[in-house]
Amino acid sequence: MSRVLVLGGYGGFGARLTRRLAGRGHHVLVAGRSAEKARTFCAGVAGAEPVVADRNGDVDALLEAHRPDLLIDAAGPFQNSDYQVPLACIRAGISYLDLADARGFVTGIGALDDAAREAGVAVVSGASSVPALSGAVARQLSEGMERVTEVEVAISASNRATAGPSVAAAILSYVGKPVRLWRNQRWTRGWGWQELRRESFAVAGAPDVRGRWIALAEVPDLDLMPDMLPGRPAVTFRAGTEISVQTIGLWLLSWPIRWFGLSATPLAPVLLPLQRLTRALTSDRSAMSVHLTGEANGAFVERRWTLIAEQGDGPETPTLAAVLLAEALFAGRLVAGARDAGQLLDLAQFEPLLATLHMRYETVEARLPDSLYRRVMGPAFDALPEAVRAMHKVCRDGGASGEARVEGGTNLLARMVARIMRFPPPGTHALHVAFTERDGVETWTRSFGRHAFTSRLSGEGDWLVERFGPLRFHFALPSDGQGLRMEMRRWTCLGAPLPLALAPRTEAREWQEGARFRFDVPIALPLIGLVVHYDGWLVAPLPEREG
Repeated sequence: MSRVLVLGGYGGFGARLTRRLAGRGHHVLVAGRSAEKARTFCAGVAGAEPVVADRNGDVDALLEAHRPDLLIDAAGPFQNSDYQVPLACIRAGISYLDLADARGFVTGIGALDDAAREAGVAVVSGASSVPALSGAVARQLSEGMERVTEVEVAISASNRATAGPSVAAAILSYVGKPVRLWRNQRWTRGWGWQELRRESFAVAGAPDVRGRWIALAEVPDLDLMPDMLPGRPAVTFRAGTEISVQTIGLWLLSWPIRWFGLSATPLAPVLLPLQRLTRALTSDRSAMSVHLTGEANGAFVERRWTLIAEQGDGPETPTLAAVLLAEALFAGRLVAGARDAGQLLDLAQFEPLLATLHMRYETVEARLPDSLYRRVMGPAFDALPEAVRAMHKVCRDGGASGEARVEGGTNLLARMVARIMRFPPPGTHALHVAFTERDGVETWTRSFGRHAFTSRLSGEGDWLVERFGPLRFHFALPSDGQGLRMEMRRWTCLGAPLPLALAPRTEAREWQEGARFRFDVPIALPLIGLVVHYDGWLVAPLPEREG
């Protein structure tokens, strides 16, 4: 019989983990600061033994006294925590798991790899819904895809889920704080508990979970998934509860914290009573989804895995990876070293445990429309050079970087027009172009150093339509095996046609030189002359990989 010491073993998630481990024949040492709570809990769980312990106390003495085969930290919070507990395990020669979802804690655990290997123990962080389960789902969804362009993960918890002080502190730690995000093939910044939106979850055979508010959360997946999946996709993780006023309240709170550099953490003692007050008014249904878009066999596809938990079983989900990894350790399948749990388990390993719970889940796939330029150009698109095609195969998210040389107009009117349109100043600039696609419309944000301007592109028959504010420019796209040109055919303001004789003079060109995408964009106005002329190169998105 294996001896497992669970820190926080009678808490919200720890209690569920303890029952599951004990039910599978393990002897569980239930550790926590309160001897009374530990004894009361263990009285109802066969195979559980109470232990008084504090994860911030003398962990070395704790391990020496009880000599477990494995320590699982289910206590937290892990935000702003050090590695005192796993280091104590390494010194004692005892393997370690945790249920952490703190981004820095989980992704930094590899710093202990050499010490763990030397001690011959396994140290695994993130044996929870994220990144262990979310990573397993994302990897399965990406099978057979040449590239993944975007991943969106969402979790909506039932308000009846048991949330202790550690969970409240973890949530409040990033409200209104900067969140580093990989989007458009570069690192950008979002803000915790912003990017608010409503999400619905659907699984065949279960009533839908509709209209749940979710917002940006900081989790390890934001660092791990771009490197885990082909194409380095953009990754977003949102979370929320079923009570709209709670999620929207945190969203409102995030603004003054963002503006004035405050902290929401001191509000943790208030959050728990508010949750308990509203618990009776809510359901026992939680949901999770992982949504991938990308390219498979030359076509754009989206794949979505959705799980709906009922009868209060949602909070069981974060404990499943720890059970699987504990038993892999005891079976000798978990090698020594320190690593995150994002790639240690496959979705098929979770399914027997999910089957024991009131949960339904399914995967659905749908084909998406072709890229905008392919729809406009038809078969001519396939004759373009590879770098030009790659630049215009935009599905949800993309980006490219390079360099541009900018020439500006010399007269006052030209400079005024350039300023109004937010064109870049003359000079040589580092260039990044961010592509975002939604419902067939592409948004291009061209960043010349610190100067950026944006336009939106859509299709109208065999014309490409580019929109700058109220102005719309309609282009034909003549092309050959060398590249393409943009020739203006029509322009409007607020939908009203304007004389073509007064239109800007431009004939943009795109071609391939070596492995680089090259461009040349002159823009002039009648009677005014040159407004801006920029040319340069971009490194095309990552090359396609065979699935």
